[in-house]
Amino acid sequence: MARIFCVANQKGGVGKTTTCVNLAAALHQAGQRTLLVDLDPQGNATMGSGVDKRGLQQSVYHLLVGLAALGEAKVVSPTGGYDVLPANRDLAGAEVELVDLDQREKRLRNALKEHDADYDFVLIDCPPSLSMLTLNGLCAAHGVIIPMQCEYFALEGLSDLVNTIKKVHANLNRDLKIIGLLRVMFDPRVTLQQQVSAQLEDHFGDKVFSAIVPRNVRLAEAPSHGMPGVVFDRASKGAQSYMAFAAEMIERVKTL
Repeated sequence: MARIFCVANQKGGVGKTTTCVNLAAALHQAGQRTLLVDLDPQGNATMGSGVDKRGLQQSVYHLLVGLAALGEAKVVSPTGGYDVLPANRDLAGAEVELVDLDQREKRLRNALKEHDADYDFVLIDCPPSLSMLTLNGLCAAHGVIIPMQCEYFALEGLSDLVNTIKKVHANLNRDLKIIGLLRVMFDPRVTLQQQVSAQLEDHFGDKVFSAIVPRNVRLAEAPSHGMPGVVFDRASKGAQSYMAFAAEMIERVKTL
């Protein structure tokens, strides 16, 4: 049975796509059958996986509006080795088209259900807004992974996201829960970041992952080469952190 996780945060620029791509690659390296679903019209997770979004014949857009099955739309990441359900600008139009379709918020869930036995992990990269696309991701998922920076405004956004997850849980997806918070772009030299990190641990307890991803140049460089950071420079601190995070996820799934 596939475990489906949304990587979500309503705040932009917090490392959702970086987390999704590197976790997918690290899970694949650990022997897990992994699918990465790119639900962001910008297609950054697609490009970061080494897939050219401009040359796609089928994409997640075609899946959501019923023009293609998952088996037709998915591709293999040439650099990461995992499967990718890619996205490009076509997906921006799906917002409007989904409004008139049956079970509009459960289109992704229904498509993934047919391939439940094919994967161990399905990771969904959500756009930084509560849109119909994000709602499709939340309705399909068993849990949410929240990457966040240890800064004041990140705490403000976190409370909004937690409320959103509670509403989706109550009305659309009773399986949905917060799996954990991942601290990213962390700089231990900044006192405020240490304080916010401590606050998260006090408030959320074991929901905060032990792995901490530091601010890392090699992780930032990797997408320009169409590679996950854990492939681009496996020895870098950022890559090592994501591999530790993947190991932690594999263990955490056993207790769900």
